[in-house]
Amino acid sequence: MVKLVLVRHGESIANATNVYTGWNDVPLTKKGEEQAEKAGRLIQQIPDFYPTHIHTSVLSRAIMTANIVADICNFLYLPITKTWRLNERHYGSLRGLNKDVSRKVFGVKQVLMWRRGFYSVPPKQGSPMIDRRYRLCDQHLMPRAESLYQTQLRLMPYYYDHVAPRLLNNEDQLIVAHGSSLRALIKKLENINDHDIVKLEVPNAEPIIYTMDNRLNITNKEILK
Repeated sequence: MVKLVLVRHGESIANATNVYTGWNDVPLTKKGEEQAEKAGRLIQQIPDFYPTHIHTSVLSRAIMTANIVADICNFLYLPITKTWRLNERHYGSLRGLNKDVSRKVFGVKQVLMWRRGFYSVPPKQGSPMIDRRYRLCDQHLMPRAESLYQTQLRLMPYYYDHVAPRLLNNEDQLIVAHGSSLRALIKKLENINDHDIVKLEVPNAEPIIYTMDNRLNITNKEILK
């Protein structure tokens, strides 16, 4: 049996102010740092969890959480890969907008579809991301807005190429990412249908433990709080 542990970052400044973040780079709040510390202590107590690699996005809130967790768990020696493919879903022109305001402007039903639906794409931003962290990426792959489905499409190749092979080699893995990117991954791992994914929430800094067999079938799932 092998373990895959997923963790959403601790509370960010954007979470605290109820705005859409997406690919905007924002730090953790003090509460978020404390949540990451608690997540680290919870992960530290997982029996027989010995990850060989940490995977995270290129956004500060996830990286900071990964570093805090690694420090508490004595995982700082582990290799860590930071990839845009684990970034949060790109919220297009909604980025930086207060969520309550968006409901007043676009309507509750439309916003619910953008936020929770699998195929709905929010309004695109006017131009691609201009950020040096994406300078070496294929610019044709850089989104201006994404549905959860599109997030899943750009995330899963990384999982199949860099996470699954290690799991198949009986190496535990730790992924620290974002609410929507983890929802996209969980949908695939658990084969959740398009309707039920609307109801899935991934709270900040509550580790999800998957125990898998030698074919990566899930034999047990546990959420630590």
